[in-house]
Amino acid sequence: MDFSALALSPPLLQVLAELKFQTATPIQAQSIPVLLQGRDLVGQAKTGSGKTAAFALPLLQKIQLPPRRLQALVLCPTRELCAQVAGEIRRLGRRLPGLQVLVLAGGQPIRPQIDALEKGAHLAVGTPGRVLDLLQREVLDTRHLATVVLDEADRMLDMGFREDMERILGATPKTRQTVLFSATFPDSIEAMSRAFQKEPARVTVESTDTAPDIQQLAYLCAPEEKTAVLLRLLRHYQPTSAIVFCNLKATVVEVTRALNEAGVSADGLQGDLEQFERDRVMAKFRNHSTRVLVATDVAGRGIDVEALDAVFNFDLPSQPEPYVHRIGRTGRAGRQGLAIALVTPKDDRKVEEIEHATKSKLEHARVDSLPPEDPAGKGSLGSAWETLCISAGRKDKMRPGDILGALTGEAGGLKATDIGKIEIQDRLSYVAVARSVARVALQSLSQGRIKGRKHHIERLR
Repeated sequence: MDFSALALSPPLLQVLAELKFQTATPIQAQSIPVLLQGRDLVGQAKTGSGKTAAFALPLLQKIQLPPRRLQALVLCPTRELCAQVAGEIRRLGRRLPGLQVLVLAGGQPIRPQIDALEKGAHLAVGTPGRVLDLLQREVLDTRHLATVVLDEADRMLDMGFREDMERILGATPKTRQTVLFSATFPDSIEAMSRAFQKEPARVTVESTDTAPDIQQLAYLCAPEEKTAVLLRLLRHYQPTSAIVFCNLKATVVEVTRALNEAGVSADGLQGDLEQFERDRVMAKFRNHSTRVLVATDVAGRGIDVEALDAVFNFDLPSQPEPYVHRIGRTGRAGRQGLAIALVTPKDDRKVEEIEHATKSKLEHARVDSLPPEDPAGKGSLGSAWETLCISAGRKDKMRPGDILGALTGEAGGLKATDIGKIEIQDRLSYVAVARSVARVALQSLSQGRIKGRKHHIERLR
Protein backbone atom coordinates (compact mmCIF):
# COMPACT_ATOMS: atom_id res chain seq x y z
CA MET A 1 0.00 0.00 0.00
CA ASP A 2 1.26 3.47 -0.89
CA PHE A 3 1.67 5.92 2.01
CA SER A 4 -0.46 8.45 0.12
CA ALA A 5 -3.46 6.15 0.68
CA LEU A 6 -3.12 6.24 4.47
CA ALA A 7 -4.67 9.67 5.18
CA LEU A 8 -1.44 11.13 6.52
CA SER A 9 -0.93 14.90 6.70
CA PRO A 10 0.96 16.77 3.94
CA PRO A 11 4.04 17.48 6.14
CA LEU A 12 4.40 13.78 6.95
CA LEU A 13 3.90 12.75 3.32
CA GLN A 14 6.53 15.32 2.32
CA VAL A 15 9.08 13.80 4.73
CA LEU A 16 8.28 10.27 3.53
CA ALA A 17 8.85 11.41 -0.05
CA GLU A 18 12.15 13.05 0.92
CA LEU A 19 13.23 9.81 2.60
CA LYS A 20 12.11 7.88 -0.51
CA PHE A 21 9.59 5.87 1.51
CA GLN A 22 6.78 5.08 -0.93
CA THR A 23 5.24 1.76 0.06
CA ALA A 24 4.14 0.93 3.59
CA THR A 25 5.31 -2.34 5.12
CA PRO A 26 2.58 -4.80 6.19
CA ILE A 27 2.70 -3.72 9.84
CA GLN A 28 2.48 -0.06 8.78
CA ALA A 29 -0.36 -0.60 6.31
CA GLN A 30 -2.40 -2.49 8.91
CA SER A 31 -1.59 -0.38 11.99
CA ILE A 32 -1.62 3.24 10.79
CA PRO A 33 -5.35 3.41 9.83
CA VAL A 34 -6.34 1.84 13.18
CA LEU A 35 -4.16 4.22 15.19
CA LEU A 36 -5.36 7.27 13.26
CA GLN A 37 -8.90 6.31 14.34
CA GLY A 38 -7.76 6.51 17.96
CA ARG A 39 -8.31 2.82 18.69
CA ASP A 40 -6.14 0.72 20.99
CA LEU A 41 -3.90 -1.75 19.20
CA VAL A 42 -1.88 -4.89 19.88
CA GLY A 43 0.76 -5.39 17.20
CA GLN A 44 3.11 -8.28 16.56
CA ALA A 45 6.00 -7.91 14.13
CA LYS A 46 9.58 -9.09 13.79
CA THR A 47 12.68 -6.92 13.96
CA GLY A 48 13.14 -4.77 10.85
CA SER A 49 9.43 -4.72 9.97
CA GLY A 50 9.06 -0.95 10.23
CA LYS A 51 6.99 -0.95 13.42
CA THR A 52 8.55 2.27 14.74
CA ALA A 53 7.10 4.25 11.84
CA ALA A 54 3.85 2.30 12.27
CA PHE A 55 3.21 4.05 15.58
CA ALA A 56 5.37 7.17 15.10
CA LEU A 57 3.47 8.51 12.09
CA PRO A 58 0.04 8.44 13.83
CA LEU A 59 1.58 9.99 16.96
CA LEU A 60 3.03 12.84 14.91
CA GLN A 61 -0.23 13.31 13.02
CA LYS A 62 -2.14 13.84 16.27
CA ILE A 63 0.40 16.04 18.10
CA GLN A 64 -0.84 19.60 18.60
CA LEU A 65 1.74 22.33 17.98
CA PRO A 66 1.43 24.46 20.09
CA PRO A 67 1.00 24.02 23.06
CA ARG A 68 4.25 22.50 24.27
CA ARG A 69 2.84 19.89 26.62
CA LEU A 70 3.34 16.14 26.84
CA GLN A 71 0.83 14.40 24.58
CA ALA A 72 2.45 11.01 23.87
CA LEU A 73 4.71 8.62 25.77
CA VAL A 74 6.65 5.67 24.33
CA LEU A 75 8.15 3.09 26.71
CA CYS A 76 11.11 0.97 25.52
CA PRO A 77 13.22 -1.67 27.31
CA THR A 78 16.65 -0.09 26.82
CA ARG A 79 18.27 3.31 26.56
CA GLU A 80 19.65 2.41 23.12
CA LEU A 81 16.21 1.57 21.78
CA CYS A 82 14.86 4.80 23.30
CA ALA A 83 17.51 6.78 21.42
CA GLN A 84 16.77 4.95 18.17
CA VAL A 85 13.00 5.42 18.47
CA ALA A 86 13.37 9.10 19.40
CA GLY A 87 15.74 9.61 16.47
CA GLU A 88 13.26 8.04 14.06
CA ILE A 89 10.42 10.17 15.44
CA ARG A 90 12.51 13.33 15.05
CA ARG A 91 13.42 12.31 11.50
CA LEU A 92 9.79 11.65 10.52
CA GLY A 93 8.64 14.82 12.29
CA ARG A 94 11.27 17.19 10.92
CA ARG A 95 8.65 19.18 8.97
CA LEU A 96 6.63 19.87 12.13
CA PRO A 97 7.95 23.24 13.37
CA GLY A 98 8.89 23.34 17.04
CA LEU A 99 8.42 19.62 17.69
CA GLN A 100 10.13 18.63 20.96
CA VAL A 101 10.99 14.96 21.54
CA LEU A 102 12.69 13.94 24.80
CA VAL A 103 14.58 10.80 25.79
CA LEU A 104 13.92 9.86 29.43
CA ALA A 105 16.27 6.97 30.15
CA GLY A 106 18.57 5.79 32.89
CA GLY A 107 22.33 5.71 32.65
CA GLN A 108 22.55 9.50 32.39
CA PRO A 109 21.95 12.37 34.84
CA ILE A 110 18.31 12.97 35.72
CA ARG A 111 18.61 16.73 36.30
CA PRO A 112 18.85 17.70 32.59
CA GLN A 113 15.78 15.56 31.91
CA ILE A 114 13.86 17.34 34.67
CA ASP A 115 14.92 20.71 33.25
CA ALA A 116 13.78 19.66 29.76
CA LEU A 117 10.40 18.51 31.09
CA GLU A 118 9.94 21.83 32.87
CA LYS A 119 10.58 23.67 29.58
CA GLY A 120 7.93 21.50 27.92
CA ALA A 121 7.87 18.76 25.29
CA HIS A 122 5.33 17.14 23.00
CA LEU A 123 6.52 13.56 23.08
CA ALA A 124 8.76 11.49 25.38
CA VAL A 125 10.50 8.17 24.81
CA GLY A 126 11.73 6.49 27.97
CA THR A 127 12.61 3.39 29.93
CA PRO A 128 10.10 2.30 32.59
CA GLY A 129 12.49 2.80 35.50
CA ARG A 130 13.42 6.40 34.67
CA VAL A 131 9.86 7.37 33.69
CA LEU A 132 8.53 6.02 37.01
CA ASP A 133 11.27 7.91 38.87
CA LEU A 134 10.21 11.15 37.19
CA LEU A 135 6.56 10.43 37.98
CA GLN A 136 7.39 9.90 41.65
CA ARG A 137 9.27 13.21 41.69
CA GLU A 138 6.09 14.81 40.30
CA VAL A 139 7.92 16.42 37.39
CA LEU A 140 6.29 14.34 34.62
CA ASP A 141 2.86 15.77 33.84
CA THR A 142 0.65 13.04 32.36
CA ARG A 143 -2.64 14.95 32.43
CA HIS A 144 -2.62 15.65 28.69
CA LEU A 145 -1.28 12.28 27.51
CA ALA A 146 -3.40 11.10 24.60
CA THR A 147 -1.37 8.02 23.65
CA VAL A 148 0.96 5.58 25.43
CA VAL A 149 3.00 3.09 23.38
CA LEU A 150 4.66 0.01 24.90
CA ASP A 151 7.37 -0.97 22.41
CA GLU A 152 8.87 -4.46 22.79
CA ALA A 153 6.49 -5.06 25.70
CA ASP A 154 7.48 -8.72 26.06
CA ARG A 155 11.12 -7.76 26.56
CA MET A 156 10.21 -5.17 29.19
CA LEU A 157 8.34 -7.89 31.06
CA ASP A 158 11.32 -10.27 30.69
CA MET A 159 13.55 -7.60 32.22
CA GLY A 160 11.29 -7.27 35.28
CA PHE A 161 9.52 -4.01 34.43
CA ARG A 162 5.96 -5.33 34.88
CA GLU A 163 5.21 -3.42 38.08
CA ASP A 164 6.80 -0.22 36.74
CA MET A 165 4.74 -0.43 33.54
CA GLU A 166 1.52 -0.99 35.47
CA ARG A 167 2.20 1.96 37.78
CA ILE A 168 3.00 4.21 34.82
CA LEU A 169 -0.17 3.23 32.97
CA GLY A 170 -2.15 3.72 36.17
CA ALA A 171 -0.90 7.31 36.36
CA THR A 172 -2.12 8.23 32.86
CA PRO A 173 -5.62 9.36 31.80
CA LYS A 174 -8.16 6.56 31.41
CA THR A 175 -9.19 8.11 28.10
CA ARG A 176 -5.75 7.49 26.61
CA GLN A 177 -5.05 5.38 23.53
CA THR A 178 -2.87 2.40 24.50
CA VAL A 179 -0.65 0.79 21.86
CA LEU A 180 1.26 -2.42 22.57
CA PHE A 181 3.91 -3.94 20.30
CA SER A 182 5.44 -7.30 21.15
CA ALA A 183 7.40 -9.95 19.26
CA THR A 184 5.69 -12.70 21.24
CA PHE A 185 2.38 -13.03 23.09
CA PRO A 186 2.83 -14.93 26.35
CA ASP A 187 0.03 -14.98 28.93
CA SER A 188 1.57 -11.98 30.70
CA ILE A 189 1.14 -9.82 27.59
CA GLU A 190 -2.45 -10.97 27.14
CA ALA A 191 -3.15 -10.12 30.78
CA MET A 192 -1.66 -6.64 30.41
CA SER A 193 -3.73 -6.03 27.30
CA ARG A 194 -6.93 -7.04 29.10
CA ALA A 195 -6.11 -4.80 32.06
CA PHE A 196 -5.09 -1.64 30.22
CA GLN A 197 -6.64 -1.69 26.74
CA LYS A 198 -10.17 -1.17 25.47
CA GLU A 199 -11.25 -3.56 22.69
CA PRO A 200 -7.86 -3.41 20.95
CA ALA A 201 -7.43 -4.21 17.29
CA ARG A 202 -5.01 -7.09 16.72
CA VAL A 203 -2.41 -6.81 13.96
CA THR A 204 -0.04 -9.72 13.40
CA VAL A 205 2.91 -10.01 11.05
CA GLU A 206 4.31 -13.45 11.75
CA SER A 207 7.54 -13.18 13.76
CA THR A 208 8.66 -16.75 13.14
CA ASP A 209 8.79 -16.56 9.35
CA THR A 210 12.38 -15.76 8.51
CA ALA A 211 13.11 -13.51 5.57
CA PRO A 212 13.78 -15.34 2.30
CA ASP A 213 16.95 -13.33 1.69
CA ILE A 214 18.76 -14.74 4.76
CA GLN A 215 21.04 -17.69 4.09
CA GLN A 216 21.04 -19.93 7.18
CA LEU A 217 24.05 -22.20 7.65
CA ALA A 218 24.84 -24.70 10.40
CA TYR A 219 28.47 -25.72 10.97
CA LEU A 220 28.91 -28.86 13.08
CA CYS A 221 31.77 -28.75 15.59
CA ALA A 222 32.76 -29.97 19.03
CA PRO A 223 32.22 -27.51 21.93
CA GLU A 224 35.96 -27.02 22.42
CA GLU A 225 36.37 -26.19 18.70
CA LYS A 226 33.83 -23.37 18.61
CA THR A 227 36.19 -20.43 19.01
CA ALA A 228 38.60 -21.71 16.36
CA VAL A 229 35.70 -22.43 13.99
CA LEU A 230 34.24 -18.96 14.56
CA LEU A 231 37.58 -17.35 13.75
CA ARG A 232 37.91 -19.50 10.62
CA LEU A 233 34.43 -18.49 9.45
CA LEU A 234 35.02 -14.79 10.15
CA ARG A 235 38.20 -14.90 8.09
CA HIS A 236 36.40 -16.69 5.27
CA TYR A 237 33.27 -14.54 5.06
CA GLN A 238 35.00 -11.23 5.97
CA PRO A 239 31.90 -9.41 7.28
CA THR A 240 32.23 -5.65 7.57
CA SER A 241 29.78 -5.75 10.46
CA ALA A 242 28.67 -8.85 12.39
CA ILE A 243 27.13 -9.86 15.72
CA VAL A 244 28.12 -13.04 17.57
CA PHE A 245 25.47 -14.20 20.07
CA CYS A 246 26.39 -16.20 23.17
CA ASN A 247 24.15 -17.52 25.93
CA LEU A 248 26.37 -16.57 28.89
CA LYS A 249 28.16 -13.38 29.97
CA ALA A 250 31.32 -15.38 30.69
CA THR A 251 31.30 -16.73 27.15
CA VAL A 252 31.05 -13.19 25.77
CA VAL A 253 34.17 -12.21 27.71
CA GLU A 254 36.09 -15.32 26.62
CA VAL A 255 35.14 -15.07 22.94
CA THR A 256 35.86 -11.33 22.76
CA ARG A 257 39.30 -11.86 24.30
CA ALA A 258 40.10 -14.70 21.89
CA LEU A 259 39.03 -12.67 18.85
CA ASN A 260 41.06 -9.64 19.92
CA GLU A 261 44.14 -11.80 20.47
CA ALA A 262 43.68 -13.14 16.93
CA GLY A 263 43.64 -9.61 15.49
CA VAL A 264 39.88 -9.26 15.08
CA SER A 265 38.30 -5.87 15.70
CA ALA A 266 35.80 -7.04 18.34
CA ASP A 267 33.99 -5.70 21.41
CA GLY A 268 31.86 -7.48 24.00
CA LEU A 269 28.40 -6.40 25.15
CA GLN A 270 27.07 -8.02 28.31
CA GLY A 271 25.07 -7.04 31.35
CA ASP A 272 27.98 -6.19 33.65
CA LEU A 273 29.00 -3.15 31.60
CA GLU A 274 28.36 0.32 32.98
CA GLN A 275 26.02 2.42 30.85
CA PHE A 276 28.80 4.69 29.57
CA GLU A 277 30.81 1.61 28.55
CA ARG A 278 27.82 0.20 26.70
CA ASP A 279 27.29 3.52 24.91
CA ARG A 280 30.90 3.52 23.74
CA VAL A 281 30.76 -0.08 22.54
CA MET A 282 27.61 0.60 20.54
CA ALA A 283 28.89 3.87 19.06
CA LYS A 284 32.04 2.11 17.82
CA PHE A 285 30.00 -0.72 16.33
CA ARG A 286 27.55 1.59 14.57
CA ASN A 287 30.35 3.58 12.94
CA HIS A 288 32.34 0.44 11.97
CA SER A 289 35.31 1.13 14.25
CA THR A 290 34.40 -2.30 15.62
CA ARG A 291 33.61 -5.01 13.08
CA VAL A 292 32.41 -7.78 15.38
CA LEU A 293 30.11 -7.36 18.38
CA VAL A 294 29.89 -10.29 20.81
CA ALA A 295 26.70 -10.15 22.91
CA THR A 296 24.17 -11.98 25.04
CA ASP A 297 20.48 -11.77 24.13
CA VAL A 298 19.67 -9.59 27.14
CA ALA A 299 22.53 -7.15 26.49
CA GLY A 300 21.76 -7.19 22.77
CA ARG A 301 18.18 -6.01 23.13
CA GLY A 302 17.56 -2.77 21.34
CA ILE A 303 20.51 -3.20 18.98
CA ASP A 304 19.44 -1.89 15.60
CA VAL A 305 22.32 -1.58 13.15
CA GLU A 306 21.92 -0.86 9.47
CA ALA A 307 23.61 -3.10 6.89
CA LEU A 308 24.55 -5.93 9.23
CA ASP A 309 26.39 -8.47 7.07
CA ALA A 310 26.14 -11.53 9.28
CA VAL A 311 24.85 -12.97 12.54
CA PHE A 312 26.71 -15.83 14.23
CA ASN A 313 25.04 -18.05 16.81
CA PHE A 314 28.04 -19.12 18.87
CA ASP A 315 25.49 -20.81 21.16
CA LEU A 316 22.00 -21.75 20.02
CA PRO A 317 19.29 -20.34 22.32
CA SER A 318 17.07 -22.73 24.25
CA GLN A 319 13.94 -21.56 22.39
CA PRO A 320 13.38 -20.78 18.67
CA GLU A 321 12.03 -17.25 19.22
CA PRO A 322 15.36 -15.65 20.27
CA TYR A 323 17.01 -17.30 17.26
CA VAL A 324 14.52 -15.65 14.91
CA HIS A 325 15.02 -12.32 16.66
CA ARG A 326 18.81 -12.66 16.38
CA ILE A 327 18.97 -13.42 12.68
CA GLY A 328 16.29 -10.84 11.85
CA ARG A 329 19.01 -8.21 12.22
CA THR A 330 20.63 -9.27 8.93
CA GLY A 331 19.21 -9.34 5.42
CA ARG A 332 17.29 -6.07 5.68
CA ALA A 333 16.34 -3.55 3.02
CA GLY A 334 16.74 -6.00 0.16
CA ARG A 335 20.27 -7.04 1.13
CA GLN A 336 21.39 -10.66 1.26
CA GLY A 337 21.71 -11.75 4.88
CA LEU A 338 23.88 -14.46 6.41
CA ALA A 339 23.07 -16.36 9.61
CA ILE A 340 25.54 -18.98 10.83
CA ALA A 341 25.03 -21.37 13.74
CA LEU A 342 27.82 -23.31 15.43
CA VAL A 343 26.10 -26.61 16.17
CA THR A 344 27.36 -29.30 18.55
CA PRO A 345 26.04 -32.88 18.63
CA LYS A 346 23.92 -31.94 21.67
CA ASP A 347 22.09 -29.25 19.66
CA ASP A 348 20.06 -31.61 17.46
CA ARG A 349 16.78 -30.98 19.29
CA LYS A 350 17.29 -27.20 19.22
CA VAL A 351 17.90 -27.32 15.47
CA GLU A 352 14.71 -29.34 14.93
CA GLU A 353 12.67 -26.85 16.96
CA ILE A 354 14.16 -23.89 15.08
CA GLU A 355 13.45 -25.50 11.70
CA HIS A 356 9.89 -26.30 12.76
CA ALA A 357 9.26 -22.76 14.04
CA THR A 358 10.81 -21.01 11.03
CA LYS A 359 9.40 -23.45 8.47
CA SER A 360 12.84 -23.61 6.87
CA LYS A 361 15.84 -25.91 6.91
CA LEU A 362 19.28 -24.88 8.13
CA GLU A 363 21.82 -25.69 5.45
CA HIS A 364 24.46 -27.96 6.98
CA ALA A 365 28.04 -27.11 6.06
CA ARG A 366 31.53 -28.31 6.95
CA VAL A 367 34.49 -26.16 7.92
CA ASP A 368 36.88 -28.44 6.05
CA SER A 369 34.98 -27.67 2.84
CA LEU A 370 36.09 -24.02 2.97
CA PRO A 371 39.01 -22.92 0.77
CA PRO A 372 42.38 -23.07 2.55
CA GLU A 373 43.44 -19.92 4.37
CA ASP A 374 46.17 -17.69 3.04
CA PRO A 375 48.95 -18.34 5.58
CA ALA A 376 50.42 -14.89 4.96
CA GLY A 377 47.39 -12.71 5.65
CA LYS A 378 44.86 -15.11 7.17
CA GLY A 379 42.21 -12.62 6.13
CA SER A 380 42.57 -9.34 8.01
CA LEU A 381 39.67 -8.55 10.33
CA GLY A 382 40.90 -5.22 11.66
CA SER A 383 38.93 -2.02 11.17
CA ALA A 384 39.89 0.87 8.93
CA TRP A 385 38.25 3.30 11.40
CA GLU A 386 38.80 4.62 14.91
CA THR A 387 36.42 6.58 17.12
CA LEU A 388 36.96 9.93 18.81
CA CYS A 389 34.65 10.96 21.66
CA ILE A 390 33.88 14.67 22.10
CA SER A 391 32.61 16.07 25.42
CA ALA A 392 29.62 17.92 23.94
CA GLY A 393 26.36 16.82 22.38
CA ARG A 394 22.87 17.76 21.31
CA LYS A 395 22.15 19.64 24.55
CA ASP A 396 25.22 21.76 23.84
CA LYS A 397 23.89 22.59 20.34
CA MET A 398 26.54 20.41 18.72
CA ARG A 399 25.77 19.40 15.13
CA PRO A 400 27.50 16.95 12.76
CA GLY A 401 28.47 19.85 10.52
CA ASP A 402 30.36 21.51 13.37
CA ILE A 403 32.55 18.44 13.86
CA LEU A 404 33.02 17.88 10.14
CA GLY A 405 34.02 21.52 9.70
CA ALA A 406 36.53 21.37 12.55
CA LEU A 407 38.19 18.31 11.03
CA THR A 408 38.18 19.31 7.37
CA GLY A 409 38.58 23.07 7.68
CA GLU A 410 41.82 25.00 7.54
CA ALA A 411 42.71 24.09 11.13
CA GLY A 412 41.93 20.39 10.76
CA GLY A 413 43.15 19.80 7.25
CA LEU A 414 41.65 16.33 6.81
CA LYS A 415 39.87 15.10 3.69
CA ALA A 416 36.13 14.48 3.88
CA THR A 417 36.79 10.87 2.89
CA ASP A 418 38.76 10.44 6.14
CA ILE A 419 35.61 11.16 8.17
CA GLY A 420 33.02 8.45 8.80
CA LYS A 421 29.79 8.38 10.76
CA ILE A 422 29.16 11.22 13.21
CA GLU A 423 26.76 10.45 16.06
CA ILE A 424 25.41 13.19 18.32
CA GLN A 425 24.06 12.11 21.71
CA ASP A 426 22.69 14.33 24.47
CA ARG A 427 26.00 15.22 26.13
CA LEU A 428 28.60 13.42 24.00
CA SER A 429 29.44 13.07 20.31
CA TYR A 430 31.27 10.30 18.48
CA VAL A 431 33.06 10.60 15.16
CA ALA A 432 34.72 7.85 13.14
CA VAL A 433 38.00 8.81 11.48
CA ALA A 434 40.27 6.78 9.23
CA ARG A 435 42.78 4.84 11.33
CA SER A 436 45.63 6.29 9.27
CA VAL A 437 44.78 9.85 10.39
CA ALA A 438 43.39 9.15 13.89
CA ARG A 439 46.40 10.62 15.68
CA VAL A 440 46.27 13.78 13.56
CA ALA A 441 42.51 14.12 14.07
CA LEU A 442 42.87 13.73 17.84
CA GLN A 443 45.59 16.39 17.96
CA SER A 444 43.61 18.74 15.73
CA LEU A 445 40.42 18.57 17.81
CA SER A 446 42.28 18.67 21.14
CA GLN A 447 44.28 21.76 20.25
CA GLY A 448 41.58 23.49 18.23
CA ARG A 449 38.03 24.62 18.87
CA ILE A 450 34.58 23.45 17.81
CA LYS A 451 31.99 26.23 17.57
CA GLY A 452 34.52 28.51 19.26
CA ARG A 453 34.91 26.31 22.34
CA LYS A 454 37.53 23.89 23.62
CA HIS A 455 36.35 20.34 24.35
CA HIS A 456 37.83 17.20 25.87
CA ILE A 457 38.60 14.69 23.12
CA GLU A 458 39.22 10.99 23.78
CA ARG A 459 40.47 8.34 21.38
CA LEU A 460 38.51 5.14 22.03
CA ARG A 461 40.41 1.88 21.79
